[in-house]
Amino acid sequence: MSLLRLADRELELAPGRPALMGIVNASPESFSDGGALRTTEARVAHGLRLAAEGAAIVDVGGESGVTHLPAVTVDEEIARAVPVVERLAAAGVTVSIDTWKAPVARAALAAGATMVNDPSGLRDSAVAAACAEHDAALVVTHTGAEPKTKAFPAYGDVLAEVLAVLERRTAVARAHGVASDRVAVDPGLDLGKTPPDSVAVLRGLGELHSLGHPVLLAASRKDFVGALTERPPADRLGGTLAAIAAGVEAGAAIVRVHDVAATADYLAVRAAVVGDVAVARELRLPEGLRRQRAAA
Repeated sequence: MSLLRLADRELELAPGRPALMGIVNASPESFSDGGALRTTEARVAHGLRLAAEGAAIVDVGGESGVTHLPAVTVDEEIARAVPVVERLAAAGVTVSIDTWKAPVARAALAAGATMVNDPSGLRDSAVAAACAEHDAALVVTHTGAEPKTKAFPAYGDVLAEVLAVLERRTAVARAHGVASDRVAVDPGLDLGKTPPDSVAVLRGLGELHSLGHPVLLAASRKDFVGALTERPPADRLGGTLAAIAAGVEAGAAIVRVHDVAATADYLAVRAAVVGDVAVARELRLPEGLRRQRAAA
């Protein structure tokens, strides 16, 4: 058992039972859902539903990572995401802000977020400084490309590159005052990586433990899953769960997902069948769940 500290709270991380981070896309250009959540009210309701389904953290993002559109302005990103952060935090939800921009991070932290999920690998070290000022947690992510750009570097050894860059960038976070027990690392599947690159990183995920920080795995609906299955984003749940299975075996401490309920079910059954949790001898299926009701 290990702990990740997020402001005034602690997240217990158990081997084989990763914490779930649910995704709220407050961006109409989202690749994964086509911008289905168009209003603050819809985004807040979705975040509350994810928390009820088992998300320990709800990650709110006001800008999609799609590369065919330019970056949104700081003011626009704040307008999209911060009201959602504020209302979820007020409801008692542990909230992360998905951003690489320091002003957005500061606004979200002031509104009640307790983590910054920076997909750029601390392109702006002021993000780390903002986390330190608020005692917030920070996810440091590897990427082989600048934000909002599509680039695929020719890695000699992609896993070695991920490890080296994350070691350097987590050192930057600590140098700006972020305590070691408030840092998590994300290998950045698909971020500046081809599908074969992402698969190679996932195969070697266990090596990231050498960095001394919890590993966050963000595989949900990613391009490499789509490439392997030839399915569009909303139809990639099966492939996503397969990637999560590999991540759990490699010791991922947090998994970032769109489909929280399905992932929670997968983890619950897995924990039972591999013996991570006890199964009571008196366990029975409730009668009301035995048969599927016909549609009205």
